[in-house]
Amino acid sequence: MPTPPYRADHVGSLLRPASVKEARKKFYEDRSISAAELKAVEDEAIKDLVKLQEGVGLKVVTDGEARRHFWHYDFLGELEGMEFVTREAHKGVTFHGIKLPPTFPTINGKLDFPDNHPHLEHFKYLASVTKVTPKISIPGPSVAHYRTARADIHPAEYQDVEVLFADLAKTYAKAVQKFYEAGCRYLQMDDIYFAYLGDEKQRAMKREEGFDPDWLIGKYAWMMHEAIKDRPKDMLIGMHMCRGNFRSTWAAEGGYDAAADAIFNHTGVDMFFMEYDTERAGGLQPLSLLRKGSKQRVYPGFITTKTGELESLDSLRRHFDEASKYVDLDQLGIAPQCGFASTEEGNSITEDDQKRKLELVVKTAEAIWGTA
Repeated sequence: MPTPPYRADHVGSLLRPASVKEARKKFYEDRSISAAELKAVEDEAIKDLVKLQEGVGLKVVTDGEARRHFWHYDFLGELEGMEFVTREAHKGVTFHGIKLPPTFPTINGKLDFPDNHPHLEHFKYLASVTKVTPKISIPGPSVAHYRTARADIHPAEYQDVEVLFADLAKTYAKAVQKFYEAGCRYLQMDDIYFAYLGDEKQRAMKREEGFDPDWLIGKYAWMMHEAIKDRPKDMLIGMHMCRGNFRSTWAAEGGYDAAADAIFNHTGVDMFFMEYDTERAGGLQPLSLLRKGSKQRVYPGFITTKTGELESLDSLRRHFDEASKYVDLDQLGIAPQCGFASTEEGNSITEDDQKRKLELVVKTAEAIWGTA
């Protein structure tokens, strides 16, 4: 069986099937089914999601994040030392014209990755139901810091942000090892705040919190590097970056210019999934900072998951012609700009739209490189 990196890939999340939405409502709201019954529904739905991905010709599949509410909070909430609190509705994080549910991360103790983290079993189940490469996506180490207000970081030692960053790096390094032991050879970390920190409003927010945004970019790259530097040689690490994806809305805008050097040259990541479906992502020039001749690969997200309108193959060819001015075509692949359902609500598209987008990913890879 071929091994990654492949030319065609995707970020990870898929629209939740109706059966999963119904079962999650029965379990979390109605309290009318057991955890075992919910898991059984999720298991069957994941089998179908795997068949969908394999059926369109993808050589790498995910579980669609079908067991999650949020792309990041489900993972972070199971770390030792972190928990989530619900506050007044008006305090939810604002996206473009809409607010996230008012759930907030808090750090109450020493951070660590537990040996029984649920996502380890989630990966093992995925691996058991596919004939191609299984991939799991988790939030990157910067997410725990960027999303947590200073007032919600309670341990005295973590008032020194350098100590906090060091423990986050150690926590993630342990996570990487545990996923490897579970059989994972392709782990993706969604570290979207490298992209957020190209937005002047986001940069201003961090300055108000007392942080130099460029210093943060450097420290976030350091955390990622420390977390993955000792991974076994046969384990690939991907990293996804975007500017928000909640029910087809967004939270930030601005190019990769401020972060490109840190992203490509200081994280140690193998594969980069980069949002590029609108002008909000800026130009392609930052791709020129990718080390030429390296084994690193960029997947520019010219295909959007936010709307059902299907891009033409000709337009995608033109995008890649432009990208190849800055980076060798051999160091490129194709993936959608983000997941289809970063939260269980999903984007404002249909399951048929989603399938056609995934088919287009494979078709584009075959047209440009001769293989998916």
